[in-house]
Amino acid sequence: MRPIALMFAALTILAGAGQAHAQFFDSRGYQSEAPSFFGGGGASPIPRTTVNYPTNYAPGTIVVNTAERRLYLVLANGQALRYGIGVGRDGFRWSGVHRISAKKEWPSWTPPSQMLRRRPDLPRHMNGGTENPLGARAMYLGSTLYRIHGSNEPETIGQAVSSGCFRMTNDDVTDLYGRVSVGTTVVVKNN
Repeated sequence: MRPIALMFAALTILAGAGQAHAQFFDSRGYQSEAPSFFGGGGASPIPRTTVNYPTNYAPGTIVVNTAERRLYLVLANGQALRYGIGVGRDGFRWSGVHRISAKKEWPSWTPPSQMLRRRPDLPRHMNGGTENPLGARAMYLGSTLYRIHGSNEPETIGQAVSSGCFRMTNDDVTDLYGRVSVGTTVVVKNN
């Protein structure tokens, strides 16, 4: 009898969570400015894979190729782990070399003032969690406003829709997050 009571209690809690989720802020239409506030991350339309990648970059370096919409984590022996990413839309792409200056799990999100001027209807701050637009993990790039972060919109991977950040599925960003550390070099190529 006890397992049935526990199952009923769990179903009751889940049903209540679904109702609370439905009352949350509706972010449809913000796709061009920020990742979705809803969803679970889903599978990437561009699967993570190990590829041949002859390069002079040291193993552990991250190379972002915005034209390919791919992120490479350089491995030993001329290989790299390749991930699909979402990149900045026209006018928001950039290039340069930075280091990961911070890593956060389930980061909070505060839209920068430039984004709020373009989209005054965005929330001013969101605590970290499953509905947060930065997804499951974020790696901050130097002192810039840019990050490599998760997204609850897997359909945007391979697209140019962000304001300069690099989006990954929550599964992929969690995988990358576990492989790199603060201080990792990030090379962004916009060619």
